[in-house]
Amino acid sequence: MDFAFSEEQRQFQDAVRGFARQRLRGRYAQDDRRGSIDPATRREMAEMGLMGLTIPELYGGQGAGAVTTGIAAEELAAADFNAAYLLLIPMLAAEVIATAGEPAQRERLLPPIADGSVLPCFCLTEPEHGSDAAHLSLRAAREESGQGWRLSGEKTSISLGMAADTAIVFARTSDRGARGISAFYASLKDDRVQRSELSDLGSRAIGRAAIHFDGLPVAAQDLIGGEGEGFVRCMQSFEFSRAVIGLMCLACAQAGIEEAMQYARSREAFGKPIGAHQGVAFPLVEAATLMKGARLLCYEALWRRDQGLPHRIEASMAKWWAPKVAVEAAHQALLTLGHAGYSEELPAGQRIRDLIGLEIGDGTAQIAKLVVARELLGREFSP
Repeated sequence: MDFAFSEEQRQFQDAVRGFARQRLRGRYAQDDRRGSIDPATRREMAEMGLMGLTIPELYGGQGAGAVTTGIAAEELAAADFNAAYLLLIPMLAAEVIATAGEPAQRERLLPPIADGSVLPCFCLTEPEHGSDAAHLSLRAAREESGQGWRLSGEKTSISLGMAADTAIVFARTSDRGARGISAFYASLKDDRVQRSELSDLGSRAIGRAAIHFDGLPVAAQDLIGGEGEGFVRCMQSFEFSRAVIGLMCLACAQAGIEEAMQYARSREAFGKPIGAHQGVAFPLVEAATLMKGARLLCYEALWRRDQGLPHRIEASMAKWWAPKVAVEAAHQALLTLGHAGYSEELPAGQRIRDLIGLEIGDGTAQIAKLVVARELLGREFSP
């Protein structure tokens, strides 16, 4: 059993870490205050090949495997948690196109995502259908000519929704439950698309939005995969993204714990560094232990994906556990820093606010546990 990255992966890790610390870390708080990601971040990440990291080289991407993608997510999120969404969301959209799209669709749609000239978002959640994604109500009606579709309805809680140029939109094309959902690739730059930015507790820079489609036309050639296959494709993509999200969260919290440990070495109370007191040291040890265990679980899921092995259980375990561990660790980091951590001059509070969002997004803990229960017990014996 080998827990080490390859030499190529270590070099890649060093490159992304250097870029993230030099270029992104200083923008983390600035973007939060401004409420948007600095345009330079998207441009520079594209130049690094990070916008199309998982896209096959044939279509202008890097063709990176799952473990390598996890490495990039960690390094970006440690410096600027919200910049990592520019890796995550295009990855989700590209995954659907790469696995379900026809060759002509891949050739047309993937290169602009890979080079960063087109930013996609992922439109699944609806006001009345979040966790219950199999019962979406946004509809795709066939044009009378039979040559296209029109999308009508609303999506909400769409990460990067305000900045995105295009979207993978999941819409109902029949009343067959989950089998009645299809995936479409649509432009958002149309008068029949209305966006409203949501006022959020955290991750304010990512422009989470509600998007209303008022009969938006979509060409027949922009139906991705077969009609009625959208939900299946969506769930397959989540098996990848959930482990990546876990690493994003853990890396962000780890940055906070490292700051707290440095503070525990330098801050003195009662004649010695506060880290010498068990009441300070032991909570940090507990946080570090739990984060290490959660990180290994995330990487196991990604390794299994790279090996072509089932990884639904591991990815779903990672999705509910890693964000929970990360939020608790970030909270402990703030408590260790004391009044300094409570000030907005340090990023401790922002990390907590941002991390909480991924305890909800991409599937709540309850949904992840339900997936695991059905895999372990069988559907007949699970909730």
